Amino acid sequence: MPTLKAYIFDLDGTLIDSLADIAESINRMLDARGYPRCKQEVFKQMVGDGMEKLVERALPEGARNEELIKVCVEEYRAHYDTLWNAQTQPYPGIVAMLAELKGRGVKLGVISNKAHRFTVPMTEHFFGAGVFDHILGQRNEVPRKPAPDGAHEMAAFLGLRTDEMAYVGDSGIDMQFAKSSGMRAVGVRWGFRSETELIDCGADVLISSPAELFNLD
Repeated sequence: MPTLKAYIFDLDGTLIDSLADIAESINRMLDARGYPRCKQEVFKQMVGDGMEKLVERALPEGARNEELIKVCVEEYRAHYDTLWNAQTQPYPGIVAMLAELKGRGVKLGVISNKAHRFTVPMTEHFFGAGVFDHILGQRNEVPRKPAPDGAHEMAAFLGLRTDEMAYVGDSGIDMQFAKSSGMRAVGVRWGFRSETELIDCGADVLISSPAELFNLD
């Protein structure tokens, strides 16, 4: 097995606990339209596939038409613009883990299905502008995870092969993404999804704390 030269991370549910701010932004959109709010806990299953899918899942079944979803995505986006750092915080141990990896000369990246326009400023806000070598959020021209395109883009930017990179995430989509692109699939137990989902979707290893990443090689 090749030596790992880069660790690439999912954002929501892996580096940051953003659930409360996502939930409140969606619920304000629902409030304004007279739709029932969603309980915060259900968002653990609703996030991970991009804004359109999140909004679609939050809307009442009878309201899930393409035109309304598009409008509601913009309304959600407007709320999230003002709320994304209200309660969101890095998970315990993440900042120290990133500093240690960077000190060891390992390349660091982020690939998220969150819109690119949120992914970059949020990552830099919580972790600093120079910590990650490359940050990729969801962009219309690139298929979202689990399609492997983002991983190949990251590998090309870093000058590495995908099998020299580990992808660290909290969902089945993240594990499928890692496997589809040849990265090592590392599932985190502190995120939004279950250990069973991570295993069923191909996790090579599961970790319970950020510091366990140091033992992968």
